[in-house]
Amino acid sequence: QVHLVESGGGLVTAGGSLRLSCAASESMFSISTMGWYRQAPGKQRELVATLTDGGSTFYADSVKGRFTISRDNAKNTAYLQMNSLKPEDTAVYYCYAESVLRSWGQGTQVTVSS
Repeated sequence: QVHLVESGGGLVTAGGSLRLSCAASESMFSISTMGWYRQAPGKQRELVATLTDGGSTFYADSVKGRFTISRDNAKNTAYLQMNSLKPEDTAVYYCYAESVLRSWGQGTQVTVSS
């Protein structure tokens, strides 16, 4: 199972930007898909973005045009660039990676103030 460590969350005002990182414990070449979910208080976990090893992406409608997912195989790291943040983006963000099994990061809090 891949060990994932997230970083980059924090507090930002509306309209600001953050970049989340998800560092994997093994080569990205063994990972087919990486992605991010988020969960706000009292709400279900929501799929935010995914990126396959072939370069295909998925974005939730709520983040299209504002968030960008990418991966750096040389650094074994995936990123979620979040621009034009809104208060409704406030949530704990979890990265995941799919190899033989699905692995999860520990989560990182993103808080957007109005």
